[in-house]
Amino acid sequence: MSGSTARPLGRRTFVLGASAAAGTAALAGPLTGTASAAGFGWSDDGSNYVVDTGASLVFKVSKTNGDLTSLVYKGTEYQGYGGKNSHVESGLGTSTVTIGQSGSTILISVTYGTLKHYYAARSGENNVYLWTNKADDSVSATRYIVRVKAGLFLNDEPDSYTYAPTTIEASDVFAKSDGQTRSKHYSKKRVIDYDYIGWTTGSVGLYVVRSNHEKASGGPFYRSLLRHQSADGGGLYEILYYGENQTESQRFGLQGPYVIAFTDGGAPSSSLYHANISTSWADSLGISGYVAASGRGRVAGVGISGRDTAYPYTVGLANSAAQYWGSARASDGYFSIPGVLPGTYTLTVFKDELAVYTSSVTVTAGATTTLNTIAIPSSNDPSNASAIWRIGNWTGSPSGFKNADLMTYAHPSDVRAASWTGNVVVGSGTETSAFPCYLWKDVNSGIIVYFKLTAAQAAAAHTLRIGVTTAYANGRPQVVVNDTWTSAVPSPPTQPSTRSLTVGSYRGNNYTFTYSVPASAWLTDTSAYNTLKIYVASGSGTTSFLSAGTAVDAIDLLA
Repeated sequence: MSGSTARPLGRRTFVLGASAAAGTAALAGPLTGTASAAGFGWSDDGSNYVVDTGASLVFKVSKTNGDLTSLVYKGTEYQGYGGKNSHVESGLGTSTVTIGQSGSTILISVTYGTLKHYYAARSGENNVYLWTNKADDSVSATRYIVRVKAGLFLNDEPDSYTYAPTTIEASDVFAKSDGQTRSKHYSKKRVIDYDYIGWTTGSVGLYVVRSNHEKASGGPFYRSLLRHQSADGGGLYEILYYGENQTESQRFGLQGPYVIAFTDGGAPSSSLYHANISTSWADSLGISGYVAASGRGRVAGVGISGRDTAYPYTVGLANSAAQYWGSARASDGYFSIPGVLPGTYTLTVFKDELAVYTSSVTVTAGATTTLNTIAIPSSNDPSNASAIWRIGNWTGSPSGFKNADLMTYAHPSDVRAASWTGNVVVGSGTETSAFPCYLWKDVNSGIIVYFKLTAAQAAAAHTLRIGVTTAYANGRPQVVVNDTWTSAVPSPPTQPSTRSLTVGSYRGNNYTFTYSVPASAWLTDTSAYNTLKIYVASGSGTTSFLSAGTAVDAIDLLA
């Protein structure tokens, strides 16, 4: 090893490169020694620390700025496109970079102002473990991006913008010659939906296995950048904080481990998934902000009653410092959320993506907080209200509405999208699938819903409800009934201020608008169709799909 004097590998050893600053690279203590794979170790080539995992992976980290400058698997270089390295954000700049070895683990530490970033290698593994500790907002660091050379993996998935040369919005939404749209924003997956992302040739797989996102923001249903591929290469992301259509403030602290994993073509080992990974080997590495399993607790619930069993239920925990979630068992609602940092959290039960119950729970290190059966009051689920008619269902998402699925991985202008205009008739059997998932002031404002009422129904006042999941530029619904009664323009609820509907996200703050419609507004002729016109009101936004808009959860007229 250049620049160092190494003791034999396989013992409880600690090795520092000559350029490492004393006290910065030191590990907090030795790990239990295990046999190391042949070739496992590190060297200094003058510009980079070179780590050989003793398996099939050799990687380099810049001694100047902590960039990952080389990623060689089985003799092939995978790192780099467009002359760029893999790194935190777009590169940190001049940093303090040090390296240490303890037994079967090598740790590279990068310090840039208040931000600390780490790379770890384990003997005999084709993995790079990463942690990032963003202590405050003095450093703009919202992601780690693995930049992969062009031509190594074939990809034209919905979240890719390969072969999409025409820019149609900002500088990050593109169109192919066939009218299909692409953007790095279009992930098609919520955080809860995936453990890893990446590519495979069938014989080589390259993946980023995500962390538990305890210090990220947005909750289990948030969508963010995952990957992209273009003519000059591809990128795999671990998002530390993503501001697009974000509902929460940025959390600070250590995120990880997330893992760059190479395979022989298959999926990465499930032992790397955030729910399964054991990093007891990292307990003594001195990683800033690291909390071992012994310093964490668990929340478990024996069940949830009052559920609509047609939908999945998720239990979330959140406070200003951390977030967690777990799926409730379909049979009885049992849930278990391990690995939780000590503290008091808001516990939220979600029916699909709609919050239907909240409470407070306190977590203690080394203990399990056990909750008795959570009973969801019937009134907490708006689907339980008796309705004359209902379009969609109250799930906290536009699921089932026209173009809803496509909009998680395409722009609204995409050739595959059905017409955003067109009116609907209650009782037709297609009222939900015919109703557009999004409404815009400059695109389809004024859509008409036709419906009939019985004489008794027409003789009474009724409450109309419109649920939304997010809004852009303060777009909110104003309604007109039978061209005679017009609602007031409602106040806009709090929603993210960035783009949403055009970057693949309907996930904002669920909100229900209610309108008290007097009996005088209804038609007394029971054979005639009443009309409900829904307009988008706002003085903000621009034109077309960037005009003020909103995403629809459900619409109903209560009995």
